[in-house]
Amino acid sequence: MDSKETIIQTTMELIVEKGEHLNDITVREICKRADVGLGLINYHFGHKEKLIELCIERVINGIVDKFHSIQEKIEGLTPFDKLDYLGNLTLTFLFEHYTISKISILGDMSEPKEDDNTHRTYLAYLPLVSACRPDWDTETTQRKTFLLITIMQQSFLRHKMILKLLGIDLTEEGQRRAFHSKILHDLLEV
Repeated sequence: MDSKETIIQTTMELIVEKGEHLNDITVREICKRADVGLGLINYHFGHKEKLIELCIERVINGIVDKFHSIQEKIEGLTPFDKLDYLGNLTLTFLFEHYTISKISILGDMSEPKEDDNTHRTYLAYLPLVSACRPDWDTETTQRKTFLLITIMQQSFLRHKMILKLLGIDLTEEGQRRAFHSKILHDLLEV
């Protein structure tokens, strides 16, 4: 494994270890564990924050990839129930991994790419939205799927405002599930 990949793998291990305390990860700690010189972080990534963003993107990519295997486990459900289940799974992940989720979403918003986590999530949800509303044309399905992903991200990022404005505490699982279900009903018009 080359030094760049060693740095990435080491940083990913530290992210998992530190959990929500990403600010505790230092360049010195990364370099010591990876057994590389300090200058390689700047050489390969520019700065620690860029390295952390890259690693978080990889972690989230792995979760999005698992999304397809989860879909197979819930084959007996209706398309709407699948979408509701997987949406709640996504929202629960976001809130349980608040810091890395926030970094991932804000990174995608500031520098959108065709293969970023938001786009990969969109692609994973698209067939589910289509299955829920086979009567919609392609453009409507794409637009509504985009809206769903955007609503989920904004609900996560603005959960304190939702509590203040609507009295719904999205950090509480039951309220989050009910809110998500209402969003699906509104968006899918079912």
